[in-house]
Amino acid sequence: MRFLIPILVLLLAPFACLAERVEVWPGQGALARAIATARPGDELVLGEGTYAGPVQIDKPLTLTGPRARIDGPGEGSVIMVTAPDVTISGVTITGAGARLSEFDSGIRLLKGAQGARVEGVTLIGNLIGIDVHGARGVTIRGNRIEGRNDLRVPERGPGIYVWNAPRLLVENNTITKGRDGVFITTSDEAVYRSNRFSDLRFAFHSMYANRIEVTENISHGNDMGFAFMYSTRLIVERNLSEGDANHGFFMNFANKAELRQNEVRSGGDKCLFVYNSNHNFFDANRFAGCGIGVHFTAGSQGNVLTGNAFVGNRTQVKYVGTRWLEWSDGARGNYWSDQAGFDVNGDGLVDSPYRPNDSIDQLVWSQPAARLLMGTPAVQLIRWSQSRFPGLLPGGVIDSHPLVSPEGAGLPQGDPS
Repeated sequence: MRFLIPILVLLLAPFACLAERVEVWPGQGALARAIATARPGDELVLGEGTYAGPVQIDKPLTLTGPRARIDGPGEGSVIMVTAPDVTISGVTITGAGARLSEFDSGIRLLKGAQGARVEGVTLIGNLIGIDVHGARGVTIRGNRIEGRNDLRVPERGPGIYVWNAPRLLVENNTITKGRDGVFITTSDEAVYRSNRFSDLRFAFHSMYANRIEVTENISHGNDMGFAFMYSTRLIVERNLSEGDANHGFFMNFANKAELRQNEVRSGGDKCLFVYNSNHNFFDANRFAGCGIGVHFTAGSQGNVLTGNAFVGNRTQVKYVGTRWLEWSDGARGNYWSDQAGFDVNGDGLVDSPYRPNDSIDQLVWSQPAARLLMGTPAVQLIRWSQSRFPGLLPGGVIDSHPLVSPEGAGLPQGDPS
């Protein structure tokens, strides 16, 4: 055995030295030819200029070139990767097709592309920027993806499309235009952090995505910020939704999620929408400047809200139901900017419970025409009576231990904004 090991080292050494740095220059078919003749492990360095796609990478390679542009013919995908351990960095990619059914993309990472890395790439005007389609252990970092807004919204593609891609890392990307920034369907165990999204339908959209982490992302000026649907065991922390038109955070059949220190600023219709979502934990989030602070509906159960701040929303809570929901945990509730109260003993809690809604609110939500009666003496008498005798209330949200101050809710100081 002591002779066998040196012999194996000598036999394998030449293969370890085969990989080399290969310079490639523009020309007809230059990129496709360079890939075809490259050996596994080679680094192809593209010189300044434009190269024709589409191309397929079917062996482990590194493809780089900060002044190189790869143009597709306007149909299909520009670069398709089917081999493991491929790295694409620095290049600019454009010219994908416009067929959503075929996942036309700037870069497609298929099932064999385990461990692929896409870093520092600029993708402009492609239907889908990067499609991670069955590849595991992929890293997508520091890219700029600008999609297409010249199509109708249903015809546009996402910046990053994810399907069946466990152990995915998506970080420090800037994604603008197109339909969704990140769209996930049926893919678990991933980290999405420190990305910036703008001019999109949804910044972040998960469907059937379990055990994912969504942290320190920024959504600015989109139709909707962060949407979680049919997903479970989510960690959602320190994200910012600023100026999003409809919802800051949207939860539909999302269960066992933890949302901490997220923030909605200058929101649109609703800061937080919770629909048929159960056993979630909302802690130290700040929801400010929306038409509705939180819309809670469809029998959502077992949710805990504590330490959150609801600031300057026209309607703090919209809840239609006959059950009482206690929104405090361990004698620690939430801050409500419209509550006028006192803290006589100085324990940081308002001395009276907070009840955001009464029977008149529920009447108006179910019968909008009833708004015409809001200023009548009869309606004012009903509201005054319910405020003095809470037993007349039909059920709803109650915070028995509201906070005096919003301090500690929302993004920590020093986080990006």
